[in-house]
Amino acid sequence: MKIRNKLTLLFTALIATLLLVFAIAVFLLYSKNREDEYYKELHKTAITKANLLLDAKIAPEVLQLIYKRTASDLYPEEVAVYDKQFNLLYHDAVKVDKVKENRAMIDEIIRNKEISFNQGDLQVVGFLYHHQGKDYVITAAAKDVYGLNNAKTLKYTLLTGFFASIILVFISGRFFAKQALKPVSDLVSKVEDINAKSLDSRVNEGDGKDEIAELAITFNRMLDRLENSFDTQKQFVSSISHELRTPLAAMLAELELSLQKERTIADYREAIAHAIEDAQKLAKLCNSLLNFAKASYHPSEISFKSVRLDEVLMDARTQILHQNPSYKVNLIFEKEIEDDDFISVKGNEYLLNTAFMNVMENACKFSEDRECLVAITYHAEKTIIRFQDNGIGISSEELSNIFKPFYRGENKQYASGTGIGLSLCKKIVDLHHGEIWVSSVQHGGTVFTIELPHL
Repeated sequence: MKIRNKLTLLFTALIATLLLVFAIAVFLLYSKNREDEYYKELHKTAITKANLLLDAKIAPEVLQLIYKRTASDLYPEEVAVYDKQFNLLYHDAVKVDKVKENRAMIDEIIRNKEISFNQGDLQVVGFLYHHQGKDYVITAAAKDVYGLNNAKTLKYTLLTGFFASIILVFISGRFFAKQALKPVSDLVSKVEDINAKSLDSRVNEGDGKDEIAELAITFNRMLDRLENSFDTQKQFVSSISHELRTPLAAMLAELELSLQKERTIADYREAIAHAIEDAQKLAKLCNSLLNFAKASYHPSEISFKSVRLDEVLMDARTQILHQNPSYKVNLIFEKEIEDDDFISVKGNEYLLNTAFMNVMENACKFSEDRECLVAITYHAEKTIIRFQDNGIGISSEELSNIFKPFYRGENKQYASGTGIGLSLCKKIVDLHHGEIWVSSVQHGGTVFTIELPHL
């Protein structure tokens, strides 16, 4: 069911319930008030007739004649007067006797002073009447024809008004629901026109104050992220293609030249060495791309556990020195470790090791002395690791770009690389809710600082 129809039905049901409760309350209140007023009217009529009988000494036959003449009117009250011994003193119509008084009823009236009840369509009232030192029991019964007709008219009026109101509410509710959801319909129409080729399109955010505007703003933010992701992906694919094409082209050129004519063993060895070098570049690039892809996973897909950063740093140092025996990596602790938690984080050991190796390798690769100093310290909430070298440094113009994938600055002439290492390192640090920044002076060295939160 569409939201518009659901809102219309819910709105109609709510109003219908309120109207029904209101109509029932009005009808019951009117009925109760009518009944109470008619009991009072019966009481007055009975006293009037009793006074005519007892005070005016009007003969019972005359009173009965008056009753017969008014029996077809709207208030044909039937009155009976008894003494306390249940002796009938007067009755409007003994043969009809609508109430059918008995001794038990008379005793109840004497005991309670007054009673009232319904007998079919009749309302009956009985009360003890004190007159000139004597007590009389008077009963009166009649059908409130006028009042009941009014109640019936009121019931039909309320029912007609109820159903007419429900129809009106349903129509108006459908209209207002359509108007209220029009921004959503417009949003849906606009979204249907957005595809991979038009990610720069945005939906109308309206006045920015209601829930629909919040939805539009959130959707536009999602489109911003998607557009950035697509742009990054395009750039990434383009850069990968370029990086892969260069070593492959070099390998093919070397091998094709080797096949063109007979060469000496030394020439073949040199060609094979060049091909191996290019193949190693390709292997390194593939490994870097694999690590970059792993660091791009959603956190829920990556295994995290308690990791001691000093152990990861030592392992990364060992691997770097094994791969590059000419490098030097010195690890120092600026504070005494009083608690393992001070240098422990919740993280992925493999990814952290990859990040540290990249920073260490960069520091050694771009330093003449091939040396990197790693200092580890901590404070109340974070562990701080600094990687310092005495290399060629990075210009201020390039500092803002060094964490972009495949970006290589002016220092590429000093050492080869893929341009993925630092961007990979940034991704890994972000994945661990940490921070990384760099400070550098050209020809004065570079310091990379990584902060990671404790467990």
